[in-house]
Amino acid sequence: MLDLAKIREYGNVEFLAKQLVEGFITGLHKSPFHGFSVEFAEHRLYNTGESTRYIDWKVFGKTDRLYVKRYEEETNLRCHILIDTSSSMYYPEKTNGKITFSTMAAGALAYMLQKQRDAVSLLTFSDEIEIQTPIKSTPSHIHKIFMDLESLLQKPKPQKRTSVVETLHEIAEKIHKRSLVVIFSDMFDDINNSERLFSAMQHLRHNMHEVLLFHVTDRNTEEDFNFEERPYEFVDLETGEKVKAQPSQVKEQYQAAIKEFYHDLKLKCGQYKIDFIEADINQGFDPILSAFLVKRRK
Repeated sequence: MLDLAKIREYGNVEFLAKQLVEGFITGLHKSPFHGFSVEFAEHRLYNTGESTRYIDWKVFGKTDRLYVKRYEEETNLRCHILIDTSSSMYYPEKTNGKITFSTMAAGALAYMLQKQRDAVSLLTFSDEIEIQTPIKSTPSHIHKIFMDLESLLQKPKPQKRTSVVETLHEIAEKIHKRSLVVIFSDMFDDINNSERLFSAMQHLRHNMHEVLLFHVTDRNTEEDFNFEERPYEFVDLETGEKVKAQPSQVKEQYQAAIKEFYHDLKLKCGQYKIDFIEADINQGFDPILSAFLVKRRK
């Protein structure tokens, strides 16, 4: 698990992403890349001297002849990675935790996609689309994505609101071929009017895209509201609105509102067949990589 507070000091997203992925694979009993992008096609006779790895022993048992399974490349995946870069994603401010976590997770996914020769696009957004790359699988293109992620990691916190709704509608209209859309966002876009958000996600599904939503949070404070009992000035990072209070004075009301929003978000994602993954920045990157591999295999 990388220390989010130190990632910016290292300053090499491509290197760190590779370390993340290779470390993750080492921890598996079997590499997810082995035989991952091929699909069985037909049999052919075994040629002396070939590897025996793909011999179909069941067929040998029936025919007493050695046949090898032939494979063909499956259709490459087209994956659009979306990162919310609004002000609320720069919380907690000491580590810029959610945006740092999302940037590194996106880098790891880009590296995995490169290993599979899949096409990938990067899009960042706040109240408007900021970066949008074409969708390609060439090494130079993937390197450019790493450079964009590195720039994002070094940017100071902006004063911008989230506009998930407009972005998802725009992306749904722009993507003309069926794709996998991966979203990293805290989804804090007018939580009191969540139907607009659900409509935007439904637009993607209506256009036949698969959607994987990583709901990025610092669960300890943003959901459980674990703060030391003393006076605080709570600041809305997107509007700048400030409230002075003791945690106990607002905790119950805050938790009720946020839990209702999270519940509705999960429920609607289930109804629209959108994969919803809780991405707590304190739990590391393995849950992100595992969820992506499960979706990729499907």
